[in-house]
Amino acid sequence: MRTALEIGAGTGKATRLFAQRGITVTATEPDGSMLAELRKRVPESVRTVQAAFEDLRSGERYGLVYAAAALHWTNPEGRWSRIASLLEPGGVFASCGGPIRLADPAVEEAVRAARAPFLESDEIPSPDGTPWGHDMQWPGSELQRSERFTGVQQSVIKRRLLMSARDYVGHLSTISAYLVLPAFEREQVFSQIMQVLPDRVEVAADLIVHLARRRSED
Repeated sequence: MRTALEIGAGTGKATRLFAQRGITVTATEPDGSMLAELRKRVPESVRTVQAAFEDLRSGERYGLVYAAAALHWTNPEGRWSRIASLLEPGGVFASCGGPIRLADPAVEEAVRAARAPFLESDEIPSPDGTPWGHDMQWPGSELQRSERFTGVQQSVIKRRLLMSARDYVGHLSTISAYLVLPAFEREQVFSQIMQVLPDRVEVAADLIVHLARRRSED
């Protein structure tokens, strides 16, 4: 596997890691400003394409197709058949991501209380309804049901990170539960949360990694 297609590359954090290992990466990203940042940060060997996953043509096939915390933005209709069409027979699909949670229960409770007047919960539901804590998390749960893939594996990489209160609120600003609030309410809830956070917070940022292989038969 020496060629890879990245879905939703963003500013290229994962792109750089793969490119540094000698893999020829085609990085796709629909947002022009994010793609411009990516182009500043990745080696010239990386091919960049401004396109949503659904707009990619399946004429070229890759040894690896992967998404780093971006798969949930893709259209579920035909997702796995489209990914399979972009993979060589026997090629690998990989996905990684996971929620960022406050590690200190007392801080988590203070944030929950500050958020309560605006949001009952900011949890991101699983796209296929798989409950949190199930043995096989999404997208592995969907991959197991797909006839196009086999050998589905799930691994969890435990991580604990320290970040500033401002960076944590910046992370919250990317979560859909907050994005759908009216702008004025969004500013209010972030202000309330900032008031109860210590200067630095510890977060559990476990990465859930899924791997699956495209069936060899066409």
